[in-house]
Amino acid sequence: MGNLGGFDLFKQAQSLQKKLAKVRESLKDKVVAGQAGGSMVTVQMNGLMDCVAVKLDKEVVDPDDISMLEDLIQVAVNNAIKKANEMKKVENEKATGMPMPDIF
Repeated sequence: MGNLGGFDLFKQAQSLQKKLAKVRESLKDKVVAGQAGGSMVTVQMNGLMDCVAVKLDKEVVDPDDISMLEDLIQVAVNNAIKKANEMKKVENEKATGMPMPDIF
């Protein structure tokens, strides 16, 4: 009987793995936006943490103040990463019906 319980656990683990693989595939197409400077800088990122777009308003591009633009981009990227991680966690929890720990 011990093997049957182990087999059931193995099947459950395989099912969970398949669900998470489907979520990972779907996250390619889900996009979040991180912004900075009142949306003067916007970074779009998908759920796989790929940057898919960067948009800059003309007013933020000042050749005499490159450091401000760099700071705004950094803030927007970090904001997008945070949102993408949260989206990924929510999607994994929906698929598995279980709370997912923050592993990374």
